[in-house]
Amino acid sequence: QVQLVESGGGLVQPGDSLRLSCVASGRTFSRHAMGWFRQAPGKEREFVSSIRWANGDTYYADSVKGRFTISRSISQNTIYLQMNSLQSEDTAVYYCAAQQVGASSYNVWGQGTQVTVSS
Repeated sequence: QVQLVESGGGLVQPGDSLRLSCVASGRTFSRHAMGWFRQAPGKEREFVSSIRWANGDTYYADSVKGRFTISRSISQNTIYLQMNSLQSEDTAVYYCAAQQVGASSYNVWGQGTQVTVSS
């Protein structure tokens, strides 16, 4: 069984930075991509960023382009989300997800980590 475990969330002030981490553990699995999604109170979960596992191509939601950076460490089976210039609108639970080879969408999810941006 594959598990994704996020860490790095917290309470920060507007303009601050945070780095989220997501470690994949359990049995070895092949994946097309891994990504970050977020869900704010009262809103639907939305895409934030993703990275193709094979070649490292990255994708971002318009709302975070230029502020967030996704990266991966193949050797450590980990992805990161560097979040700079955080705004109150970035407050949400951030989820890590993986799309396994053969899956049509993200099918493995972490438990989420809370990010709160408030003065």
